[in-house]
Parts: sequence; structure tokens; C-alpha cells
Amino acid sequence: MPQPRPYKVALNGYGRIGRCVLRALVERGAKAGFEVVAINDLADMASIEYLTRFDSTHGRFPGEVAIDGDCLLINGHCVKVLRSATPEHIDWAALDVDLVLECSGAWHTRADGQRFLDAGAPRVLFSQPMASEADVDATVVFGINQDRLTGNERLLSNASCTTNCSVPLLRLLDQALGLEYVSITTIHSAMNDQPVIDAYHAEDLRRTRSAFQSIIPVNTGLARGIERLLPELAGRIQAKAVRVPTVNVSCLDITLQVSKATDTAEVNRILREAATSGPLKGLLAYTELPHASCDFNHDPHSAIVDASQTRVSGPRLVNLLAWFDNEWGFANRMLDVAEHFLHVVNQQNEQA
Repeated sequence: MPQPRPYKVALNGYGRIGRCVLRALVERGAKAGFEVVAINDLADMASIEYLTRFDSTHGRFPGEVAIDGDCLLINGHCVKVLRSATPEHIDWAALDVDLVLECSGAWHTRADGQRFLDAGAPRVLFSQPMASEADVDATVVFGINQDRLTGNERLLSNASCTTNCSVPLLRLLDQALGLEYVSITTIHSAMNDQPVIDAYHAEDLRRTRSAFQSIIPVNTGLARGIERLLPELAGRIQAKAVRVPTVNVSCLDITLQVSKATDTAEVNRILREAATSGPLKGLLAYTELPHASCDFNHDPHSAIVDASQTRVSGPRLVNLLAWFDNEWGFANRMLDVAEHFLHVVNQQNEQA
């Protein structure tokens, strides 16, 4: 029986997430079921090749990397490199792609997405939350709502790394204990929108300060993102975020007021069982060991519960700590969503 052809995808933007997506595909090997046919990025070829081959966070590339004209050769396979600042100047249809993975983070509205579609992209999966729920056909957190996809969607969002970490935990504990109120603090590694030394930043005065000399509060849309996925919690979630001087791996400090009386042992039992069986297995991990953040570098899980840090105050106030690799975990979820979605599209086409 002939093997089905791999899904053809293009990467629009080849920064931290774009490069992690490509690397994750290579690490998954043949089972990934994808072929990257093109990368669109404004960087020069030498930089693209070099930053693919060597990565300060994730190490050397697990394969061969070379340049041949406008091809980035990955294990001998040509990935065509394009250089367009705007999506409409690329003939996506000529690339014969099934899906564009938008990894630049530059586009946030339905009008932006339409520019890709008008230029021939059949479907787009964004690596960031969109400006509003109406700006995409679906915001997907894998393990939570991917089964609602019909195959008719053309614009999708993979939400954020913090949403992918928090939503599975919140839904799990809401089902088990009932959530009345939620407060989350994201402790996030520094990002490339922060300067290494003090420098001008148009949007946020705090982010004019050196990323590696301070803990810096930043704005976050996490509460809004959670409410899109868990509307039953609308109006009962608050969130804040700080950036810390590390290059990768972040965590969520989650405080929950629950409806049912509980204790630390019960909360950890719920989390441990979810991590070892059921729909969250492989997405949620559980540990009781004395870890530091660097232990979770290159960890593909959406969330790793540090059960040594679980606290219950009184009968109904729960505090959790959940680690996540904000680059690698998110890139792997993006591939999971893409694979599931294109499988649904294929099934729909076969039935047509």
C-alpha cells in the first residue's frame, strides 16, 4: 500500500519559534509526516545557515545543514529561502503548501491573515494569539479543543506558550475541584523584544532596561487568552508577568480558590494521574524531584508540574508551580496542531 505523501508546510519567519519548529521536525524523523518546502525570512543566507546549525539554547542541529543557492539544505533536502517583508509578495500557491506556519509574530488580525490567503496560502497557523477571537476561525490548545476542528478553518492560532501551559491544568482542576477564582504570575525568560543593555523601546518603558540586569514586569494578555479557551472562567482570572534574566524555560505560579475542600496530597494525586494516563498524557508531566529551571530545557511537554511546590492553605486555597520550555514545548504543540488539523482536512477531502 503506497505511503501517503508528507504534508507540505512553509515557515513564515525563522526566528526562535521557526527554527525550533524545523528542528523539532527533524528530531521527530519520518514519523513527523511533514516536508518543509520554504522559509520566508529577511536574514541573509549565511546567518540562516549558521543559526540553524548552532543554537545557544538547544545545541547543535541534529543533522546536516548547508547552502546551495537559494536552498537551505537540511539533510540534503532543499528548503527554498524567500525574502519578503509582506505575505502578499509570495506566491504561496506555487509552493503547493498545505499550510503556512506563521512564526514571525508580526501579524495579529484577520485582515493580516487574509493577505496570506489572497496570495494563495490555503491555510495559516499563527504562532501567537491574535488580537481578538474573531481574528481567527479557531484558537487551538492541543489536548483541549483540537477535536472541534472541522477542516473548514483557514486561519488558526496556536495560542501562546503560557496558555498552552495553563489551560490544561485549569480545566483539569476545574473538573476535579471546581475553580472559583484564579490568579497567575508568569515568570518568563528574557525575550528578543528586550535589549541586552538599556536601549529605546517604543511600547513599554520597562522593556528599555537591560534584560540581564533586572527582573522586569511586563504586560500580559494571558487572562484574556485563557478566557477564550475556558469561557466558563470569564471574569474570574487575573494574570501578571515578569521577565527574568534566563535565556529559556519559564514557569507559572498559579493560585486557585477551589469550591471543594482539598489538601496537598489530593491535588498532587489529581495532577500525577492526569500526567500518567488520560488525554493529557504526553502533554502534562509531573515531578517531585528538587529541580531548577535549566532541567527543563528542550522539554517537549506543555507543562511540568513541580509537585514539591504544591501548597494548600486552609481547605480551598491552592498554589501550584508549573514549568515549561517556552520555545521547545510551544514549537512541538504547533506541530501537533498542524498534524491533527491537516489530518482532519484530508479526511474531509476524502469524503467529499
